[in-house]
Amino acid sequence: MTTVLLASLLALTLASLGSSSASKPDGFLVEPKSGKGHGVLVLHPWWGLNADVKSYCQRLADAGFVAFAPDLFEGKTASTRDDAKALVQAFEAKDDVIRAKINDAAKYLAERADHKKLAVIGFSFGAYYALWFSNAAPDIVDKCVVYYGTGQEDFSTSRAIYLGHFAEKDEFEPKSAVESLTKLLHDAGRPSSINTYAGTGHWFAEPSVKEAYDKEVAELAWDRTLEFLRRK
Repeated sequence: MTTVLLASLLALTLASLGSSSASKPDGFLVEPKSGKGHGVLVLHPWWGLNADVKSYCQRLADAGFVAFAPDLFEGKTASTRDDAKALVQAFEAKDDVIRAKINDAAKYLAERADHKKLAVIGFSFGAYYALWFSNAAPDIVDKCVVYYGTGQEDFSTSRAIYLGHFAEKDEFEPKSAVESLTKLLHDAGRPSSINTYAGTGHWFAEPSVKEAYDKEVAELAWDRTLEFLRRK
């Protein structure tokens, strides 16, 4: 991607976030009982906005956060790899639309949170966009958490801190990709904690993916995420 295009995307992102009175985008919003809390933007994996993502948002709200997961796939979800792959392929040509949805979601969430800074969490497909957004909206994102996803290579404008959860045996994210992300963050001067969990595979934190889900590891990743989000 050219420097000019990156600059244009960044300008559009900041302009979008700067406007007010956002209408509710398509997605799943959960607020804590107090009605107040820091905002956490949750970006779904290639399965779409499914029950796993909604449950994760609910846990965030139970922990005192305002959580919002935008629907990046226009209501479509998948339960098999083939269907999920088809969804991703169908939306590849809509990358600009997905980025705009994330911008709108952040603007909407920021108006409901009690702090102008947001955290962003991405799962797999959503992890790439979480990393991208952390760099595209440095005045908004102060924390970024990724579950088994990389891909973004520019952190030159980011002011966020990072937490990563990766699988030891991952067919989509090899060790080299995780090492590359770690180096990119280090070279950009961004504080990061990158965890790789022994014996796990991609989707280890998603209960509906029964062949990969590891409850013990998922809970450890959750505990680390919660501690990270609560960091001052």
